[in-house]
Amino acid sequence: MATVSFSRRAAAAAKSALPSALRTTWWMVRITVLVSFGVELLRYIGVLHWMSECLSPLFNLLGLPGEAALAYISGYFVNAYAAVAVIDTLNLSGRAVTILAVMILCSHNMLIESAVQRKCGTPLLRVIAVRTLGALVLGYTVHLLLPASSVEAVETSKVAVASSLPLWDTLVHWAISTSRLILKMITLIVGLTVLQRLLAEFGAIKLLSKLFRPLLVVFGLPARTSFLWIVANVLGLAYGAAVMIEETERGKISRRDADLLNHHIGVTHSNLEDVLLLYSVGALFWWMLLSRWCLSIVLVWERRLEYVIRRKYAFHKQQNIAAKAS
Repeated sequence: MATVSFSRRAAAAAKSALPSALRTTWWMVRITVLVSFGVELLRYIGVLHWMSECLSPLFNLLGLPGEAALAYISGYFVNAYAAVAVIDTLNLSGRAVTILAVMILCSHNMLIESAVQRKCGTPLLRVIAVRTLGALVLGYTVHLLLPASSVEAVETSKVAVASSLPLWDTLVHWAISTSRLILKMITLIVGLTVLQRLLAEFGAIKLLSKLFRPLLVVFGLPARTSFLWIVANVLGLAYGAAVMIEETERGKISRRDADLLNHHIGVTHSNLEDVLLLYSVGALFWWMLLSRWCLSIVLVWERRLEYVIRRKYAFHKQQNIAAKAS
């Protein structure tokens, strides 16, 4: 009897998760197709390369060769895989790759992930500003702190100005890669949403909250954001979008809590796949992880301070209005 009850509860929870999962999937697919198509066209005609040339002087200040800007731009508009594809064409020292990797991890896949964070309660311009400026601050900080004794001479090879393939072949390649991405996205989003409902149904989320509470206190995050924190750190923002959006829209976490979480995971998420990917091309693991955690602590506690100041300002304003009325 207990087994039947368990199965029924699990089936009901899974069934209730499907409508919201499919809505979020459709929203994510539309954004992904439009953004990736636009970026592919910009890459084809050489606009991304032109942008990287404009950023070259800035990257020299960060201890990087000008060509590294193309890797950053590719990651900024697409993802870490696009950035690694460019890094593979450059002969960079481990120190230079680490600086570049920290920046890419902080601000990759900007357009799609910013749309997710906006839907979860943080203003779009603030998300873009925090992640972009955060990447530059982190890059410069790591450049200053990372020991230079073992730095090898930085040599670069030329990267393509634009695609060497005909336009039709480029579009076919884009369509195939995007289709694979969409299939992966559908599988993960639906699966994660169902998993979240099952964990909530059987009380596992409360257990996770207790388990990660000490760490989240240091980060300045409420304990009830623990499951979303795990999802973002393991799978990232794009694949964890369904769970994050659903938790916010259903009122499981408040807009304020979601906003605080966004300030943390905006700069430190996907700490499994993307970190290991960049580690495979020479970036130093602990610098990638700990540097972004340190920045996230500063960002979240600063955001909490903003909320306190706003609350006090609103209170004093209300008092003044009441005083004038009397």
